Amino acid sequence: MPLRYETDGPIAIFTIDNGAVNPTTPAMHKELHAAMTRFLRDPEIRCGILTGAGDRAFCAGDDIKSPRRAMTAEEQLGDHLWPHSTEGATPHDFSWSRDVILMERFKPIIGAVNGWCLGMGLIYLLTLTDIRIAATTARFGFPEVAYGMGGAGGSTRLLRQMPPVAAMWMLLTGEPMTAAEAERNFLINRVVEPERLMEEARRIASGICRHPPAAVRVEMEASYRAQDLSRADAVAFTKHLYRLQRLGLSDGGDLLEDGFLYRRGDQA
Repeated sequence: MPLRYETDGPIAIFTIDNGAVNPTTPAMHKELHAAMTRFLRDPEIRCGILTGAGDRAFCAGDDIKSPRRAMTAEEQLGDHLWPHSTEGATPHDFSWSRDVILMERFKPIIGAVNGWCLGMGLIYLLTLTDIRIAATTARFGFPEVAYGMGGAGGSTRLLRQMPPVAAMWMLLTGEPMTAAEAERNFLINRVVEPERLMEEARRIASGICRHPPAAVRVEMEASYRAQDLSRADAVAFTKHLYRLQRLGLSDGGDLLEDGFLYRRGDQA
């Protein structure tokens, strides 16, 4: 399968594995949706890593040469109103990518980028990862504008995650960005040598897994949801989550108080 999902203790690894440059296909988007569902529903899995097989590409984007079944106007309307209603066992278009992007996710994923990360590959990096490590050989870009396929804008995420002038440079020129440039523009966190990429991603994932899972969930949900709230609503929302988290710990587990982590029963 072009999308491999494996687990190693509390860490899940998603690997795009589809030839030299790992392009995505309609079937792969559906596979990724299924893998993400498994990841999010498994309480034993605490953190994920998203990467690409080989050293040429993390993902070169959608394979526009993938065979797609011609649809009648009636089928197209039906698929728009009831997504995937007209498809058989094999998806007939790339619409499963929309479902992946819209998934509610408050479990962390680390991006480990090797080689080219373009188009849909970069959109998935923007929407499915929270911390990003890149090899020195990594290159990032949205070349769609050169082919008359602009408009996605990184599926609305690019300008939220890096300075607007850097984002628009990438979107309007279609030119790729090096790993060093991506780090300077806050698209990624760290650049490492290619041979250290997965080692570093696993190290960070292991560190996250050592934290109380409720604390990680609350930190993520509070941070992401608050971006779309007014200041007053954001403060109220985050206070509620914080208090619910502490109440949830009252029956046992860890308690964070005054900057120190206590085990229940350790306090006098």
